[in-house]
Amino acid sequence: MSENNVMIRLRGISKDYGEGDARVEVLKGLDLEVNKGEMLAIVGPSGVGKSTLLHLVGLLDRANGGLVELDGQDTDALNGSERARLRNKMLGFVFQHHHLLDELDARDNVALPMRIAGRPATQARQEAEALLDTVGLSARLTHFPDQLSGGEQQRVAVARALVMRPQLLLADEPTGNLDRAASDGVFRLIRDLHTEESLTSVIVTHNEEMAGQCDRVFKLAPAGELSGYV
Repeated sequence: MSENNVMIRLRGISKDYGEGDARVEVLKGLDLEVNKGEMLAIVGPSGVGKSTLLHLVGLLDRANGGLVELDGQDTDALNGSERARLRNKMLGFVFQHHHLLDELDARDNVALPMRIAGRPATQARQEAEALLDTVGLSARLTHFPDQLSGGEQQRVAVARALVMRPQLLLADEPTGNLDRAASDGVFRLIRDLHTEESLTSVIVTHNEEMAGQCDRVFKLAPAGELSGYV
């Protein structure tokens, strides 16, 4: 990979939790590179650290050792406020649980990242409406989460992840709580938007069929064992 074509570079990443006898080593000496424009699946058994890895890439947590570099920037050198600004500007997140705010309708849930970034309410709502139309929910703008199906809620979550036009989309088991039909629909949506928005995407999944549709698959092994591309 050429230097200027790498969106994510991890070198020698280690992460553990707890102290003394309670210390648990989750990641050890992990290396990973993801090209710009690539869709990468991360697979591996439960408890191996897939979500932890995604949180490190997404600047939601810090590694105990090693380098986390995003688009050539060493994120370890950033303080908390700088990391938050970079996260809001550059990254979009989709989680297994949609994490929509119950008191906000679909449009305002999607607009929320723009409002946090200080954008005018009118602009934020217009962007949210456009994205909800893109994900097939133009008729659900004023519906609240409890008025939406599971698949519709996750579509709202995808729209929210993309409203700031991020460069990097991180998805943690985005279809894990959905039935087969809804799961297929949400993944097709993510894949289509990945192409249309020229994203770099990293998807943690247990779904082998979904992983097989990504550009590459990275299998994460328990700490101390060899992780790598498959």
